[in-house]
Amino acid sequence: MSSPEPRRTALDALHRSLGATMTDFAGWDMPLRYASERDEHNAVRTRAGLFDLSHMGEITVTGPQAAALLNHALVGNIATVGPGRARYTMICQADGGILDDLIVYRLAETEYMVVANASNAQVVLDALVDRSAGFDAEVRDDRDAYALLAVQGPESPGIVKALTDADLDGLKYYAGLPGTVAGVPALIARTGYTGEDGFELFVKPEHAVELWQALTKAGEAVGLVPCGLSCRDTLRLEAGMPLYGHELTTALTPFDAGLGRVVKFEKEGDFVGREALTEAAARAESNPPRVLVGLIAEGRRVPRAGYPVVAGGQVIGEITSGAPSPTLGKPIAMAYVDAAHSAPGTAGVGVDIRGSHEPYEVVALPFYKRQK
Repeated sequence: MSSPEPRRTALDALHRSLGATMTDFAGWDMPLRYASERDEHNAVRTRAGLFDLSHMGEITVTGPQAAALLNHALVGNIATVGPGRARYTMICQADGGILDDLIVYRLAETEYMVVANASNAQVVLDALVDRSAGFDAEVRDDRDAYALLAVQGPESPGIVKALTDADLDGLKYYAGLPGTVAGVPALIARTGYTGEDGFELFVKPEHAVELWQALTKAGEAVGLVPCGLSCRDTLRLEAGMPLYGHELTTALTPFDAGLGRVVKFEKEGDFVGREALTEAAARAESNPPRVLVGLIAEGRRVPRAGYPVVAGGQVIGEITSGAPSPTLGKPIAMAYVDAAHSAPGTAGVGVDIRGSHEPYEVVALPFYKRQK
């Protein structure tokens, strides 16, 4: 059976005209890099980068009981998110396993937008539809209604400010407001996945090219560059941000991932996974499972997902993500390791890279934190 043609974003022809190396990502043809991923990474850390994230899965939930449905379906307390604000949360199986991590934006009194990872968008949509039974609320697949552009990096506020009258100074991290950017109607959100200040702009697909070109022009003088998914991965890795399928899977609960804080037991009513997560929380306290840590290489060899972490000849964990870090100038990784070896500075920890035990330093996450 031939696999279906990958989906293309509204910016596909533009990426190709810029000479992007394209790759299939979660069923979408996406830019991996335009020139050098290291240069793209450094541009975001020091200047600004422009990303096409139109593969993300937007799901709109509306109706009088939209908040109640989301409180039941997700682990967070969505009812306490004010209009114009956003929240990082997760959707879990009944057994507590993580189906996806999400951002939920409250667009209006009874309207929410759930943004799922591209690879999980259908799973999340199906789960929300399934869990909506009995609630006076509608779940709508809006994946084709939006293109998503992100401007990330220290110069991003100035670039977006030049193109909008919206009050960007008053827009807090994890907030979103409707406005116009370069004459294009947009939801302007101060969110991102790079560890830098920045904005995610949700627009109609037919406006994507016009907006990309306006942002490119506005950012020219300060060194904005187009950025692909490759540097997005090294940026989020340095920032210690989890990636679904690597740090988060259905085999792990939020407590296993060290993200138990997203689970709000105090909210009203039952929610999917409550019972299993109550047990997971107790387990994490009395007998902590493996802990997610940072590892910095002492040598040059890059660890990859799935490589064993070793100490004293024993396997004590597993790499979930690894890459060369342009900011640190060394290979870095995130790994789940046994609690006994998780303290920063723990001696004698290495990574088994094809049979050779390479020494690594255990550090607290994140590897990189921007200066406010």
